[in-house]
Order: sequence, then structure tokens, then C-alpha cells
Amino acid sequence: MSKLIGWFEAVVLGLLQGLTEFLPISSSAHIRVVSALFGWQDPGAAFTAVIQLGTEAAVLIYFRKDIWEIISTWTRALWTPALRAHHAARMGWYVIVGTLPIVLLGLAFKDSIESVFRDLRLIGTTLIVFGLVLWLADRSARNKLTLERHLNPIHALLYGLAQSLALIPGVSRSGGTISAGLLLDYRREEAAKYSFLLAIPAVLGAGFLELFEIGEDGAPAWGPTILATVISFVVGYLAVSWFLKYISTHRFTGFVIYRIALGVVIIALVSMGVLDPSA
Repeated sequence: MSKLIGWFEAVVLGLLQGLTEFLPISSSAHIRVVSALFGWQDPGAAFTAVIQLGTEAAVLIYFRKDIWEIISTWTRALWTPALRAHHAARMGWYVIVGTLPIVLLGLAFKDSIESVFRDLRLIGTTLIVFGLVLWLADRSARNKLTLERHLNPIHALLYGLAQSLALIPGVSRSGGTISAGLLLDYRREEAAKYSFLLAIPAVLGAGFLELFEIGEDGAPAWGPTILATVISFVVGYLAVSWFLKYISTHRFTGFVIYRIALGVVIIALVSMGVLDPSA
């Protein structure tokens, strides 16, 4: 029997996905926690992965010029050696290299991602711990490197390893990769941009893979899933535009405080028996 996700629930979760996907506060954690607070069934990893296609569509449109340059230059460079040193061709390879860790780990830990990793106690802990990591990275970063001049295979792999941590709700895909970029001394907006570009293959791959689960026994129905995905696209486009402008002149302190506060609240509610950590 399909999980009972109603239309109102789909609207709320779509809004959450759009608002939180690009902010370093973990969209999957918010979907999991809000569902638990309202007494809704956990929508599951399949629903979360599919509605992320909406926010990823927002990235594709927002960065369409960059993405087209990367794809076209990388493709032409395969048979045109003179183009292989072009930053867009190199970026294509860096996105591929950076995607490998999350693909391999995602396949290896698929069962845990859909069960153990969704425990609210773990989510609360990761919100706090990786909030502190983001704070440390933001405070120690020299904010000087650019993707075009300084990104290399080692940095791409480190970014990718950081992204793979987001398989655990509460870490945050953008939070993990941006933290890695800051620790490598990239500018805040450069770290965020690569974070969003790096997410494209992983999110699209996971989303399309989980499409086959929607509507099946134990998974949400198609109608609410499509509604949540459309809403996440519209809200996500506005969110990514605001976020990139915001971090060009602001630190991540507000996000750090929010993460720690939310993590403490979640752990407290679980400890008091208000929330069932695995429901």
C-alpha cells in the first residue's frame, strides 16, 4: 500500500524542499522532521529524491549558460586537443570526478540511507556537528580562490567526498560541499556555485532511479509527488538566486545558529518522547 501523502502534505513538503535545498541546513532533514512533527508518515528516501528533481531543474535553468558551456566544451574537447585546457572542459571532468564518491557510497549504503540514516537522533546530531564544521570553515577560510584558476582533480575529489556525507539527512549537500570549499580557501560564492554544479549528476541520477519506486507498494503516490516537485522547482529557483547574492556579502553564522538550535530541539523532543526517532 502506498504511503499516505495527501495534497496538503505535498504542498508543505514541496515548499520545504524548495526553501532548504540550496541553504546549508539540509532539505532532507527538514522533510523528515516536519513529517514527524505533524504525525505524517515518513515520506521516505524515494519521495525525497524525486522532489529534488524540481530544485535541480531550478539549478539547470539558473546556471544554464555555465552548464551549456561546460557540456559543449567538454564534449568538443574529446576530439579537439586544443580545447582540453579550457576551464569549461576541465570543469566537466571535475564534476565527473567529484560525483564518483556519492555514486559509489550511495549504492553501497542504499539500505541504510532508506532506514538507519533517517533516525531523528542521528539527524539532530549531524545538524549540530556539521553546523559547527560550517562555522569553523567559514571562520578559517581566506576566501580567495576561484574555480576557473584553482580547481583541480584533488580538490574536486575532496568536494565529492564532502558531498557524499549528505547521504545522511542533517549533513546538507550544500553545507558539506561549501564547507569543503571554504576549508580549501575558495570564495564563498565560488564554493556554492561548484556545490550546485556538482550536485546535478547525483541528484538527477538518484531522482530518476527512484522514479520507478513512486506509486509502488510502500511508496508515495504520483499525484502528490508531482505537485511537491513543481512547487520545489518554483521556490527553489527563488531560493538559489537569493542565496548566492546573500553569501557574497555575508558569512554563514545565521545558518550555523539555526542548525544547532534545530538539532538541539530535535534531540530534546526525542528524549522527551514527543517524537518517535524512527517513525
